[in-house]
Amino acid sequence: VGMAAPTALQRSVVSPAGRHTASLIFLHGSGDTGQGARAWIKQILNQDMAFQHIKVIYPTAPARPYTPMKGAFSNVWFDRYKISNDCPEHIESIDSMCQGLTDLINDEIKNGIAKNRILIGGFSMGGGMAMHLAYRFHRDLAGVFALSSFLNKESAVYQALQRNESVLPELFQCHGNADELVLYSWGEETNKMLKSLGVSASLHTFPNLNHELSRTEIEKLKTWIVKKLPTEEAKTN
Repeated sequence: VGMAAPTALQRSVVSPAGRHTASLIFLHGSGDTGQGARAWIKQILNQDMAFQHIKVIYPTAPARPYTPMKGAFSNVWFDRYKISNDCPEHIESIDSMCQGLTDLINDEIKNGIAKNRILIGGFSMGGGMAMHLAYRFHRDLAGVFALSSFLNKESAVYQALQRNESVLPELFQCHGNADELVLYSWGEETNKMLKSLGVSASLHTFPNLNHELSRTEIEKLKTWIVKKLPTEEAKTN
């Protein structure tokens, strides 16, 4: 199959209850789908993560060969040489996906949502993807969240931020200290590196939490979301 023009990402959407004035893009972890991430959060909260004024978008990563699974097809935002913070990033696949996600951001802007009223984040690989997207290409977003995520030691994100003068989106990071897949220390190191490069970043630690989401964590995230995307925009003249 030849490389066709990139098609728009499939997405599962939770509409706001009232007037739509802000948008949230939630990126699933490797091998999941937008519907899967939405269902997982819904199961934890016993209801959708929903807001009065914020549209929640769960896109699905296209299936691609994934090296950690011996090249089997998987819904992943990018490829990795291995699941480790100590290897090079697969930058081609990261950058091509940044393009697809930029189209998604632009769809929201076309719908009349200001760029600083859009938040992006995700779980595991989704959080890593969100950090690339925001800190390398979209520094005017409202904020970034990364749940059980990390960046590789020599990440292109760190390189891009070394030359940075602009104001950066705030980062909200959560990590379980019992995570056996993405080690807590990798998340912690990512947080320290980003802070040293001028990102206002918080790290919330969840004792005994493995590579998963918890209700307390999602409630904390929701509080932060509403703080970054408050209901009433200030009327500008």
